[in-house]
Amino acid sequence: MHSPWLESWRRFRKNKLAVIGLGIISFFVIIAIIAPVLAPEGINDQKLAERLQSPSAGHWLGTDDFGRDILSRIIYGTRISLWIGTFSVLGSIIVGSILGILAGYYGRWVDTLISRAFDIMLAFPSILLAIAIVTILGPSLSNALIAIAIINIPNFGRLIRSKVLSVKQEEYIIAAKSIGMGDLRILFHHVLPNSMAPVIVQGTLAIATSILEAAALGFLGLGAEAPNPEWGKMLSDSRQFITQAPWTMVSPGIAIMLVVIGFNLLGDGLRDALDPRMKH
Repeated sequence: MHSPWLESWRRFRKNKLAVIGLGIISFFVIIAIIAPVLAPEGINDQKLAERLQSPSAGHWLGTDDFGRDILSRIIYGTRISLWIGTFSVLGSIIVGSILGILAGYYGRWVDTLISRAFDIMLAFPSILLAIAIVTILGPSLSNALIAIAIINIPNFGRLIRSKVLSVKQEEYIIAAKSIGMGDLRILFHHVLPNSMAPVIVQGTLAIATSILEAAALGFLGLGAEAPNPEWGKMLSDSRQFITQAPWTMVSPGIAIMLVVIGFNLLGDGLRDALDPRMKH
């Protein structure tokens, strides 16, 4: 008999698009890890005599308006984008899971209070809410991460709440209560582990969304500050050269597109692999 996770992995491997998505993400993760080895130049090495050079053997992706090598900045920018996407989603999952479990397990006024708070947050467009939070906290990369984490909390909270509402009616939960098992032990040993499959899928897809939101905040000047090589910030700095040096915008744009596509393909594959209804 095979474990459910092994069966899920086998279904995942049969999904060619999902494997491609995993390959894209693995490629960017490796780039982020060995960035100092891959980058041909320092990210802040300015050579004004070589500013706005088109792609060539010396600069594969060209140079920006300060003569900095775009390839090097794209490579180091991978670290920033993956860092923001991953840790903002982890923060959302942790807080959202706690609130969702409390709402779904205890119900009554606890559920009402938490659910109404989620409804209020979801009533605002996510990017506008992120802009408002960053405006209050102050423009910076860390504050952009916090803002992105906050706006994604309701999505995970409602997902966990709905799962907990169904799981807590299972016979093994009723049996655990009947033998005197405490609420915390039931929540963290039984309810939470059996509610994580949809969270894994949603988390993977949310990383793609978070990277886009971080790029949007950077483009608006509310995220990463100069001279950080964040892809959205690079797009913003290159706007005035779109006709004179279009390669300065094309490279970070393609990088954002590939990472987002990779996480979306991976998330779709995980959804199909972890959903028992897809087994047959």
